[in-house]
Amino acid sequence: MDHRDESRAQMLRALYAAYLDRRKDIVGAMLTENFTFSSPQDDHIDRATYFERCWPNEPQLNAFDIEFLAVRGDEAVVRYRAEMTDGKAFRNIESFRFDGDRIASVDVYFGRNTA
Repeated sequence: MDHRDESRAQMLRALYAAYLDRRKDIVGAMLTENFTFSSPQDDHIDRATYFERCWPNEPQLNAFDIEFLAVRGDEAVVRYRAEMTDGKAFRNIESFRFDGDRIASVDVYFGRNTA
């Protein structure tokens, strides 16, 4: 992994930490102004809609266990197992696209419950 890929890998680890800490300000600084988010529940929503839909309503999480993280150029993939405060857990894969030093898009692929 070259220096830029390593920097982006560190940024993604910081993204998940900020999500756990509910630090919308930190996450917002990592996203481009034209950021888009897609998942089985959200089809290519913009940055403002992402924060409206995903932040006030997210489940309470205890931890993200990053099982796989790969960065190649302007793209990255992360597979994680998330543990919720109620003891449930799930596994997802997220595909990232970068624009310069910020995240331009995320596509989330839901996995199965693992608890």
